[in-house]
This record gives sequence, C-alpha cells and structure tokens, in this order.
Amino acid sequence: MQEKEYINVYGARVHNLKNIDAEIPRDSLTVITGLSGSGKSSLAFDTVFAEGQRRYIETFSAYARNFLGNLERPDVDKITGLSPVISIEQKTTNKNPRSTVGTTTEIYDYLRLLYARAGEAYSYYSGERMVKYTEEQITDLILKDYKNKKIYILAPLVRTRKGHYKELFEQIRKKGYLYVRVDGEVREITHGMKLDRYKNHDIEVVIDKLIVGDKDDKRLKQSIATAMRQGEGLLMLLDLQNENIRHYSKRLMCPVTGLSYKEPAPHNFSFNSPQGACPKCKGLGVVNQIDIEKVIPDRKLSIHDGAITPLGKHKNSMIFWQIAALLEKYDADLKTPVSELPEEAIDEILNGSDDRIKIKSSLIGTSSDYFTTYEGVVKYIQMLQDKDSSATAQKWAEQFARTTVCPECKGARLNKEALHFRFHDKNIMELASMDISELYEWLEHVEDHLGEQQKKIAVEILKEIRTRLKFLLDVGLEYLSLNRSSVSLSGGESQRIRLATQIGSQLVNVLYILDEPSIGLHQRDNLRLIRSLKELRDIGNSVIVVEHDKDMMLAADYVIDMGPKAGRLGGEVVFSGTPQKMLETDTLTSRYLNGKTQIEVPAQRRKGNGKSLWLKGARGNNLKNVTVEFPLGKLICVTGVSGSGKSTLINETLQPILSQKFYHSLQDPLEYESIEGLEHIDKVVNVDQSPLGRTPRSNPATYTGVFSDIRNLFVGLPEAKIRGYKPGRFSFNVSGGRCEACSGNGYKTIEMNFLPDVYVPCEVCHGKRYNRETLEVRFKGKSIADVLDMTINRAVEFFENVPQILNKIKVIQDVGLGYIKLGQSSTTLSGGESQRVKLATELSKRDTGKTVYILDEPTTGLHFEDIRVLMGVLNKLVDKGNTVIVIEHNLDVIKMADYIIDMGPEGGKGGGELLSCGTPEEVSRCTKGYTPRFLKEELGL
Repeated sequence: MQEKEYINVYGARVHNLKNIDAEIPRDSLTVITGLSGSGKSSLAFDTVFAEGQRRYIETFSAYARNFLGNLERPDVDKITGLSPVISIEQKTTNKNPRSTVGTTTEIYDYLRLLYARAGEAYSYYSGERMVKYTEEQITDLILKDYKNKKIYILAPLVRTRKGHYKELFEQIRKKGYLYVRVDGEVREITHGMKLDRYKNHDIEVVIDKLIVGDKDDKRLKQSIATAMRQGEGLLMLLDLQNENIRHYSKRLMCPVTGLSYKEPAPHNFSFNSPQGACPKCKGLGVVNQIDIEKVIPDRKLSIHDGAITPLGKHKNSMIFWQIAALLEKYDADLKTPVSELPEEAIDEILNGSDDRIKIKSSLIGTSSDYFTTYEGVVKYIQMLQDKDSSATAQKWAEQFARTTVCPECKGARLNKEALHFRFHDKNIMELASMDISELYEWLEHVEDHLGEQQKKIAVEILKEIRTRLKFLLDVGLEYLSLNRSSVSLSGGESQRIRLATQIGSQLVNVLYILDEPSIGLHQRDNLRLIRSLKELRDIGNSVIVVEHDKDMMLAADYVIDMGPKAGRLGGEVVFSGTPQKMLETDTLTSRYLNGKTQIEVPAQRRKGNGKSLWLKGARGNNLKNVTVEFPLGKLICVTGVSGSGKSTLINETLQPILSQKFYHSLQDPLEYESIEGLEHIDKVVNVDQSPLGRTPRSNPATYTGVFSDIRNLFVGLPEAKIRGYKPGRFSFNVSGGRCEACSGNGYKTIEMNFLPDVYVPCEVCHGKRYNRETLEVRFKGKSIADVLDMTINRAVEFFENVPQILNKIKVIQDVGLGYIKLGQSSTTLSGGESQRVKLATELSKRDTGKTVYILDEPTTGLHFEDIRVLMGVLNKLVDKGNTVIVIEHNLDVIKMADYIIDMGPEGGKGGGELLSCGTPEEVSRCTKGYTPRFLKEELGL
C-alpha cells in the first residue's frame, strides 16, 4: 500500500490561529470541529482555501490578474500537497427573485432544450396540434385536395393591424401584383389606394389564380415558392367555389385558425428572456397590485373625513375637486359615507373615468369652467411606484400594494406560446412545479409514451436531467420543486443544492471545503448527506467539513479538534486523528462525544401559565389545514424533516400575524382561518437566519446599539462638556472626532501592484481610529479607543455601575461571547459568533413577561458547549414568563423543550400535517413521523 499523502499546513497565523501546524490526509473525509470561534473556519477557509484560490489565480498572466483583484496571501509559512479547492460556504445564495432551484442547478436549462427540440406545439386558440409542412408536402396536399378546382394562392402580409397601408399597396404594385384580398374581399390595386386608418385589417396579396391540374405542375410549384417568400413562410389558399380558406405553413401553424408560432429555441422557454417571459409580470409570476382594502380601510367614513387613506382628509386641492365633480352625477358629495356610494362610483374614483370632468369656475377662481380628465387614485399610486420616484415616495406607495399572482400566466412565468408546447402530456411549467421526487418518477416512465423521432432526440437530454435530479435526491432535497425561488431557501438547503451541483460535475482530485452542510437537516437525512460526501471522496477527492454534528464526526476518516477555548483563548489544534482515537481522549468535544459530559434533560417540564395561542386552519404552501396550540410561558420546539412546513407555519404565518398586530408590519401572513389568544401577549421578537452586516466598520458595539450609550456616557463627562463635544465626536464613521489620516479605519491600505495589499497601522493614530483631542476625554482613566479594545468580559466589569450599557453587554457575555472585543470588526466574526451577537441584540430588548421570541435554528455554527450556554439564556427568558418558539433539528435543544410540535411526515407535498404535540416524553411515544424514533434514543427511553 502506498504512503498516504497529506496536505501539510505549517505556521498558520490567520485571525486567532497560534502559529499552528496541521496535517490533513488527502482523499479522505476530514472533519474540523471545536468551539464556535476556536479557529475552525480560519484554518479551513481563511488558510487552506485562500491559499488554494490564490495559487490558482497566480497561474494567470500578470495582465489577467490585474482584472481579478489581488487575493490576500494568508499568513502562513507554507502549505504543501494542495490541490485545486472548491469551497461551499454558508452564505445564503443570491437574493435575486429570478433565481430558482432549476436555474441554480442548471436542470431547467436542460428542460428548455428538451422542449425546444422535442416538444410538441398545440394551438392556444383551438387546442389543435400545430403542423408544419415543406413546400413539397404542400404541393402534394393541394394536388390531392383541389384537383380540377379553381383556386387563388395568397400570401398574408398584414394580420389584424391598424393603418392605412398606402405605402404597402404601392410596394406590391411595383412588384407587379394586380390583386389584393382586403378583409375578405379581393380588390384590384389602384394608384393611391388606402384603407381606414383606425380599423383592424387583414391583407393578403394574390400571388396566382389557377385551376389545379395534374401531377408535376410547374406553375403551381413556382407560385407556392413565391407565396412562401412573400408571406414569410405562410400561405393561404382560397377555394373559389365555396370561399373556403386553408392555411399552410413552413413554420408551426394551427390548421384551423392559421395561428403560427416562431421556431422554438431554448430561450423561448426561459422566464428570464423577453422571448419567453409572460409580458405582464416580466417572468416573475407575481405582480404588484393596489389593494383596495388598504386604500379604503374603513368604509363608514366619508371621503371628506379621510376614507381614502392615500389622500387623507379634505384639503383644497385639484384631486378633491375632481372627485366631488365625479360624485355629482351619482347625486352624492364628499360627505357621503363610502359605504353608501354605488360600486360604479367607487370604481371611477379608484380607476379613473373616461368622461371629461367639469370643475366650476367658482372653486378655482378662473373666468370659465375648467375641464379635465381624471385618472384615478390607483394610477397615482402606481406612478409613484415607478423607478423614477424618490425612495420615500416608493416606500409610501408600497404600503397600499400587495403582491398577487400574475392574472395572465397564473404564476407560470412564461407567455402563452411557451406554455402550449407539451412533452408527452405536460408543459414545461407543470414539470417545474412537481416535487423533485415526483418529477424523477415521471421522467423514468416518459420514454414509453414517445414517438420514434422524439425518442431519438430526447434520449441524451433525459439522461442528463435524470442524473442531476438523482444527486438532488441523494442530498435529501426531494421535497423542493424546480421553480422554488432561491430566496426562500434556508442556508443549509442552498448549500446542499450547490453540493449536488458539484457532485454532478464529477471532478476528481479536487479539495472540497464545506461549512456545516448539515444545517437544517433532520437526523433522518443526515445519513444521506454523509453518504453523498463519501461518494465525493470515493471518486478521488479530498473533503474537509467544518462541522459540529456528532454523526458526521463519527463517520469521518480523520478529525481535527480546535480549541481549547474560543477567540484569543483558542486557535490551537487540541487533537487530530481518527474518530475512534478521539473518543479515548479528553478534550471538550470528545467529552460530549463519549458521553462524559452532556446537556442535561431538565428534571421536570414547565407547566406554562395556562394560557394558549391557537392558530387555526393554516393553509399556506404545503400546510394541510393545520390547527396548532402554542401554550404560553413554555419553551416550544417545532420539529420535522426538511420541507415539512415548519418555516411556513412559524415564519410565514404566525410571525407576520403577530408583527402586523403589534407593529403594523407590511408583510402579509399566508392563508389561515383565525387566531385566538393574542390578548395574552404584547410583543414579538424574531431572530432569523440572515447574516450580520459584514462591513469592516460594523462591530458588536454598533450592531447591538450599545455604542450609542457609550458615546452618550462620554459626552456627559465634565471634560467633554467643557470642550462642547457632541456624540458625533466619538464616532469613527463621521469626521470630527475620528483620525482623518485613515478616516477612522485605524489602518491604511498600501496597494502593491501584482502583490497582495498590505495593511499597516495608521502612523497618525497608531490604530486607535480617533484624533488626539478625542482621546483626551477619559472615563475611569480609559479613552473611547481603549473601551472599543476591551473584551466583553472586561467591559462587563468596567461598566458594572452603568445599567443601560451593562444590560446590553451582559447578554453578549451570557450567550458565551465574553472573549470577543467590543470594537472587533464584524468581518472577523465567525458564523456562530455573528449568529449569537444577533441573538444577544434581540434578547437584550426589554422583555415584558408576555413576549414571544421566535428563533429559526439558533444553533447554526454552535458547538455542544455553546448550545448548553445558549439554552441557559433561553431558559432564563422562559422562567420570567415569556414564550420561546424555536425551529430546530438539534436533538440537544429538542430534548430540553417543554412542548414539541412535530410536523411531517415527509417534506413537500407529503408534509404539512401536525403529527404530534406535547412534552418530549409524550412525543417520543408517538408512532407517526421520524422525530420520535431519534428522540427516544436521545432520551434513553
């Protein structure tokens, strides 16, 4: 057996790494684990990946590198044994509403190709199958059907369009044709002939009049060729006996109505190209429409008293005079309550009137009456929604709009033509709307229903589509559909989609680095994910996974444990070796793995406060008329496999209902019947998955808002008062107090051509970010720069007597982030750290004892130890009487809940039902769904 090769890292010093050496075996599955903030990502992404990326770009010419921007050389002595690297990170993918699962995985591109090459067209008028003929076929058909009959051969030029067509007739006359057929009657072309300009016309030129003879009629062939040329591939035949018309075409054409389609190309099926997109919604599937309920919320009021919200109460302005004049013909005035106005009147006020409106001269003080047109309130709001208006105007107009499914394409995103191409019996949008598992099933059997010709064309494309779908099924995404928009995917889902795309590309000898791919995955799907990663390894790649998941660690070939603590106290390799060896050692991680330490199950479950919130009849997305009870004053955990409807229930139904009730937010909840028990709560706090602002100027102090309090404290100091400093003086983002040499960054960037940029501390302020005068103001002997440089632990002691500052930073300490600095740039925080800074910010808001906290997978990026700390914080909140609702897959969190709501049984169409609810012990006895099985094991029942 050959010597196993390694990737060797020597002397890595990026972020908090303490000059460490590490070896990672090639062609194996390696897990890097450790506390959140212990330097896992610094080793995997900022050292190994950054260096691999940089070496790849180094291979380009100096000229090409100029355009790519220079990549940092990571701070490491050397790395040997690197192969090309591909990183699949946690960054939630693009926020573009046009991006869907199908376009990201490129499966939709293959589908478009399939439809363009092997789809069958049907007419959207008659539903008939479209036909196309060659000139020879047309000649044969005419000889067969019209033998010895008198016929005219016509070439269509104009199809139901307005115009006088004077120039067109002149052109035809110059080409030597004598007759045209206009709107069904044959006329001779005369000089200067023209038509009624405001009517729709059909114009065909008469190419030839003849009696069909026997075989091989040269004249017939020539006339057909000429007609095809003039009519751009279309030809009409008029039978003189019974005035019947028949259509023939080289292009796709409906034999009954003569409707013709363009030759299909892949872009005709793309909702992102003007050729394929639905003209009304431009391929988005939704349109913004003005919601009448929001424009006239209270119909008991009169217009004079402000029934029309956008206009407000009556003022002397043109629009009120116009409305008053409008109402005159309905024998009403501005003081009539809206509920008493006839529907037509309300319609005219909103959508405008066709009649000219007379405004009396006495109102506007002119000598004669004034006539004007009135376009309606809706038109006015829509005008402000346009691109040109200011941001405030757009925001104002947005509150009256609501997004509805496009009325023209019914949300299918494509135009009529594209939707009438079918493959076997389905159009492209029907395929894109199926769950991936259904689609795979359908494609397995579709070949039995195809004609010979179609089979030949489609066989290769179908093979491609099937292999790609198989990879999506393997990573546990069978519940998604191809037209699901990328914006609505969770971080773990979008990461697994990219993983499937990578497995699909079948590269070898590549180093893949993944960042917590198991996020958002139920224990059941974990095994499938591990299998996919092993497949990647087996075809000859090296896989590095940064992960906290127990199953993943035990399934790995090699584990590197970072530690011993986090932040400045971490950054060392505590253990490296096989998972079996790891179980025998004594590191923080291995203690959790071998069961020496564990997160304790609470001795008894809380009883709650006896009150409940009832959400009845929820039907959004895949929910099947679900009615759920949320008992208040408990820690509630919502579980279920990916795609079972957890987020739909909580984030898209419950949370918007609460936000609308307490904060008048604009997001509409999905369909539901009723909600009861709102009177028992008075506030909702939502912590979602979106990442922190990642700019170098943002830091924990500014994000949590504690920096304003610290600045106010400094402003109140006697020294600052003498100098007349305002809070802005202590900000490093505005001029005044900051060091102008580095504009408050604390360092200068020196650009080196062809070499990475060098950051040097600013020589004026020495990295302090402020100018000398500002730093002379001191609190307990510390300047503002010293305060920003403190760790949270130091700051908690330092500010122990300043309650409003202490409250905010105490929470950051409680969630286990005592080691980060107040002024540490957000770009250097790890995923788990920024997740917790965000948590701390939300959790530090004053709780009322009646608050509902909604957390979406708060354990993202957290180690067992961090989860223990976090659960402590959540339990404190619940002990004060608040309710915490957590969407979570992590069994350590689930087993600590007081109440579990389990959704399922499957994902997508097979989910959306409430399987069981109750304490963890009760749920584990349930037989439906997958959660009870794993929960039983975890609780040791």
